[in-house]
Amino acid sequence: MSAIIEQIKILRERTGAGMMDCKKAIEENNGDIEKAVDWLRAKGISKVAKKASRIAAEGLTTVHTSEKQDKTIILEVNCETDFVSSSEGFKKLVHEIQIKLMDAHPKNIEAAKALTETLITDATLKLGEKLDLRRFEIVEAPRANVGTYIHMGGKISTIVVLDKPNFQLAKGLAMHIAANNPIYIEKTNIPADVIEHEKQIQTELTKADEKLASKPEAALAKIIEGKVNKIFSESTLHEQAYLLDEDGATVAVVLARLGVKVLKFVRYAVGEGIEKRVDDFACEVMSQVK
Repeated sequence: MSAIIEQIKILRERTGAGMMDCKKAIEENNGDIEKAVDWLRAKGISKVAKKASRIAAEGLTTVHTSEKQDKTIILEVNCETDFVSSSEGFKKLVHEIQIKLMDAHPKNIEAAKALTETLITDATLKLGEKLDLRRFEIVEAPRANVGTYIHMGGKISTIVVLDKPNFQLAKGLAMHIAANNPIYIEKTNIPADVIEHEKQIQTELTKADEKLASKPEAALAKIIEGKVNKIFSESTLHEQAYLLDEDGATVAVVLARLGVKVLKFVRYAVGEGIEKRVDDFACEVMSQVK
């Protein structure tokens, strides 16, 4: 009898299903836990399907550097509520996905989703929310050249890759990138169409400014150029004041001083770019009543 109790315990932990459902699943599948998991998933698949249309904008990011290989992974897994994102079950899921992706090194997000489908489905049944592997990237570079940082337990994660070993600088830049959210490494990385688009916006704003109406064309052109440069300096890593420099030197100056180049950086913030749904609680209650 103790064996069946232990099997029920294992099955409940893996699926979140009720005790009697777990008992029936084990009996129907002759004590085979894996088959019992599949049986419960098949029976409860509607629970997962109903969650597919929900918005998963909370969750966690994480970053991990392999102890044995020169590669680092960063990923974001989403759920619906902050409550679930802070649960041990969700943290365990993120860790399991991280290991699976690092070992398999899938080529794209579609392959990664296929690889982790069972993990996601099982966790969805257990945690009761829509879950989603949103994105990942695996960076291959010598460990000594890589800096990583995880902010607020996984709300933001960053990777930065240098052209030569400098652990202190790499770690500091990873923290800086988390805090300052640059988009480009340097101005030469900004696409021409992005610059032209911003020029058009600033041109229109300048034309609409009554205080600048009397300015000559040449002066207006310089004002527009200055505004464009300011906007891109705020989103370009090299142009930002380095967070850990007491004198406020830019990142470009610090890098030049140390003879180091930034080759790449990746920054993930939970839910960025996802439009969060704002629910009308009163309407939700009334819909349930009806």
